[in-house]
Amino acid sequence: MRTLADYRWLSFDVVGTLIDFEAGIVACVRGIAATSGVDLDERRILEGFAAAEDRQQHLTPQLPFTQMLDPIYRRMAAPLGLPVGDQQAAALRESIPSWPAFPDAVEALADLAERYRLVALTNADNWALDRMATTLGKPFHDAVTAEDVGVNKPDPQVFAYCAGRQSAHGYGRGDWLHVAQSQYHDIATAKRLGIPTCWIERRRGRQGTGATPSPGTITEPDHHYGSLAEFAAATRS
Repeated sequence: MRTLADYRWLSFDVVGTLIDFEAGIVACVRGIAATSGVDLDERRILEGFAAAEDRQQHLTPQLPFTQMLDPIYRRMAAPLGLPVGDQQAAALRESIPSWPAFPDAVEALADLAERYRLVALTNADNWALDRMATTLGKPFHDAVTAEDVGVNKPDPQVFAYCAGRQSAHGYGRGDWLHVAQSQYHDIATAKRLGIPTCWIERRRGRQGTGATPSPGTITEPDHHYGSLAEFAAATRS
């Protein structure tokens, strides 16, 4: 197995790996539910979101994830007893600037940027990534979004586009490690393409896959940590 010192550039899934979108979704949906007298626990919200996202990904694979939030909300609302109006449907996307970074993300990214080229590789659109990058302290040297490519991960085209873009800057596939929490969107496809992977298991010790659709089976990554802080520390050892 290659060591972490063998890589020159890291691509990062952003939503779910660096940005705690589950916390953002739960806060937004609970706010809507409270105005309607509906009481929802976190698990129901996240499972409802994951099911709606899985369906929406198949219906509109060309839309960036952050532009799917309106139809995702509309699809999940009725089973959860939530109101479905234009204002409520727009609320998830409008809440993106308030989605928090994971507590370890800002410091770990700043640390990693001293040793690696950092590339955001995200299903977000450019507007949303700009807001999330600000939340993260603007750590990226480059970025590839679903809006740039025209499809979402897990489509292999996203990874191919990223590889081509970085090669123009002198960074080859042999120098690359992809870092992500989503088995569904990232780890399985990257592994199949021969790209070394680092799984940040943000839900370690918790049941289910939260707001991320289930991958069905777990793909064994090349590197595996429970947090970005653990990963950053390992790169220094």
